[in-house]
Amino acid sequence: MKVVHTFEEVRDLAGGRIGLVPTMGFFHEGHLSLIKAAAESTDTVVVSVFVNPLQFNESGDLDAYPRDLDRDAALAETAGAQLLIAPADSYMYPRQHYTRIRVAGASDGMEGAYRSGHFDGVATVVAKLFAGVRPDVAFFGRKDAQQLAVVRALARDLSFPVEIRGLPIVRESDGLALSSRNIRLDGEIRGSALALSTALFAASDAFEAGERSVAALTHEAATRLGTHSGVETEYVEAATARDVAGVETIEAEVFLAVAARIGNVRLIDNVHLNPGTGLADRGVRLSEPSILYGGP
Repeated sequence: MKVVHTFEEVRDLAGGRIGLVPTMGFFHEGHLSLIKAAAESTDTVVVSVFVNPLQFNESGDLDAYPRDLDRDAALAETAGAQLLIAPADSYMYPRQHYTRIRVAGASDGMEGAYRSGHFDGVATVVAKLFAGVRPDVAFFGRKDAQQLAVVRALARDLSFPVEIRGLPIVRESDGLALSSRNIRLDGEIRGSALALSTALFAASDAFEAGERSVAALTHEAATRLGTHSGVETEYVEAATARDVAGVETIEAEVFLAVAARIGNVRLIDNVHLNPGTGLADRGVRLSEPSILYGGP
């Protein structure tokens, strides 16, 4: 695998059907599942590692975001990537960067309400990656369900010739959704973080038992969250998976999402609820400790 720093290098080296896995680095098994899926269905797998300053609302969170490019490169190669692009901030946003992309509607609620401008930053960097790498397929995790909807709308509305694939959430063995921020959880707050998945799974059980009222399902999840100390809930909401529209009754696929602060760490999680099958997608669980904690 080759590490490069410009889109020109990617275009010179990539061939055949190109799969792109956009990331901010510090890989865990969720990232690796995307790279492996790309390797199974495309000829050249390009992984981007770029901690995008436009999508951070808190400078402290940006500064604290974990980074280890050598580690990421080794893991990406093992998972099947051929190219890793790690552009500099000055390359991605040279001089004064006047252009911002806003995906109205899908960007407004949930994370958009709590993180002003976040999805404008996501849409802008993803558009640059699509234009620069020119992938045939791009792979995203469903853990960021609203982001996935924003990216799909972006590709559709701006006529990018790229297929967007969303893959299941990967969870730690106890149910906690994998996130690079999990390494900042320790001691008592690590146990408190399980409140998010516990609440979502309780709502999932109710959905699979036949409940279709969004109010009832969000109440179930919020009530469960409220029983855990050390959890500062920001929102518990449901919206359509396609366009993040609010609904009262589940008649099409929706995602039920939560956001909360555990100590000084902000976490998000969700489950997808499909009324066609009557099933909730809770993601997949690891059978052993994550590589986040120094495993092989």
